[in-house]
Amino acid sequence: MEPFVPEQADNGCELLFIRSWMERDSGLTAGFTSRHGGVSSGEFGSLNCGLHVEDIHEDVVTNRHKLAEALHVDLQQCTYAEQVHGNKVLKVTRSHAGAGIDSRERAIQATDAFITNESGLFLHVMFADCVPLYFYDPVGRVIGLAHAGWKGTVLQIATHTLNLMHQEYGTKAEHVMAAIGPSIQGCCYEVNDTVVSQFSSLMQKLDISNTEANGNIPIYESKQNGKYNLNLQQMNRQIMIKAGIMPSHIEMSSLCTSCRSDIFFSHRKEAGKTGRMAAWIGLYE
Repeated sequence: MEPFVPEQADNGCELLFIRSWMERDSGLTAGFTSRHGGVSSGEFGSLNCGLHVEDIHEDVVTNRHKLAEALHVDLQQCTYAEQVHGNKVLKVTRSHAGAGIDSRERAIQATDAFITNESGLFLHVMFADCVPLYFYDPVGRVIGLAHAGWKGTVLQIATHTLNLMHQEYGTKAEHVMAAIGPSIQGCCYEVNDTVVSQFSSLMQKLDISNTEANGNIPIYESKQNGKYNLNLQQMNRQIMIKAGIMPSHIEMSSLCTSCRSDIFFSHRKEAGKTGRMAAWIGLYE
């Protein structure tokens, strides 16, 4: 069953919620935006949440306000960052509230993953094909959110996020619920040998076989043109398992951002000229 459940907010934003988590904890909100329900136009139509894609600045800020309104929060309680495809993880505190909401210069810089146990803070990360990774420790009520493109996946950003959750809050991996959100899937993500060789090396290091993935779907498979189809979702799932998360605690979206460009922005499908979805997670006060 698809864990990301679509709903339309009263203000028109079309969002996808991790409903099973929110039903378990009524003080939690987590999900992913679609491309619909905002004010941007053209290739950014209409709920573009990325300030860095040459959309009209005021339209993007309006879209972020609309998302906050749909979640029943103040935009000043939200955080946004400048992502760099790395594996730096930041502990977010009240001092970060409002970071980057209307300015790239005031965003959290050079960071791709975030954790917190503070209520009233809502973490946001931008996507347009890369893999959103969600973390929720229901015992300690700790949350995390990470951005995993192929570089972040190779750098094991999921493991780094879990490690900081343990270091800062005592989170135990076996308690963590994880979700892997809508992203480009193996059907559409073609890469070259240079990329695959890095995955192959990491898989050997972690003792992950290419057919060990969920449902025996390979992490990568060769094509007749000498390139490969790469499944970032499956690789991140295996990294999570190796880091100690129970397989039964990992939910994975079946939605491909490239196949479903009617719902999502896709950097690859739309040749780089497109908007960004926002993944979010937060604890209400």
